[in-house]
Amino acid sequence: GNIYKQTLFLTFCGDIMDIKIIEEDKKKIVFEVPGESHTLLNILREELWNDENVKEAAYRIKHPLTKIARMIVETNGKEEPRKALQEAAKRVIKTNKKFADAFSKIAN
Repeated sequence: GNIYKQTLFLTFCGDIMDIKIIEEDKKKIVFEVPGESHTLLNILREELWNDENVKEAAYRIKHPLTKIARMIVETNGKEEPRKALQEAAKRVIKTNKKFADAFSKIAN
């Protein structure tokens, strides 16, 4: 059977991400991101940790050949986890742009 409650398609750094929500309430969201690697998920997890309302942000990839990552974000209830995730993604994009701009100045 289908374990997913909802499927979202989000644009992140120019790529379309297929996010499958498994569980969601006011304090916790659990979702899978097929095809994503440690690179993006580590950055996103670390940025989530910078949010004072996030109690837990973690992910795991069951098996490297499946490339299906499951991530959990839990908040203290002052901010919904979906909002914390969206804001963290925005900060990652902003940081990435700053890095790209700085690198292009050095490279030219």
